[in-house]
Amino acid sequence: MLLPNNFDELITQANDESLYSKLIIQLNKDFLLANIALDFDEEILPTSLKYLLHETVLKLIQDKFTEYLNLLYIVDVSEDKVRQLDGSDVVLLSEQVTFLILQREWQKIWYRNKY
Repeated sequence: MLLPNNFDELITQANDESLYSKLIIQLNKDFLLANIALDFDEEILPTSLKYLLHETVLKLIQDKFTEYLNLLYIVDVSEDKVRQLDGSDVVLLSEQVTFLILQREWQKIWYRNKY
């Protein structure tokens, strides 16, 4: 499996394989497990999804760092990938982490769908 390199590629792959709604369901499931009050509608537009997820990740980094770390653990985002990011700009960091979360969730549902 080739992982998408950006948000647009990820959404295109999800739509091409009719897995976008499953991506949303997986996100909702993992956010619920992390005790974060965020529940996306399955019909949410990709741009709205990106915006709301980015905003939530930014708030978690700034205000609830323990919950942020717990979310990364539950989603199973690679610790090495997060460490490679530049943390000097929190907004940019949260945008990159948002993509890593989406990328990992996509990987989960893609494998589940294929095997």
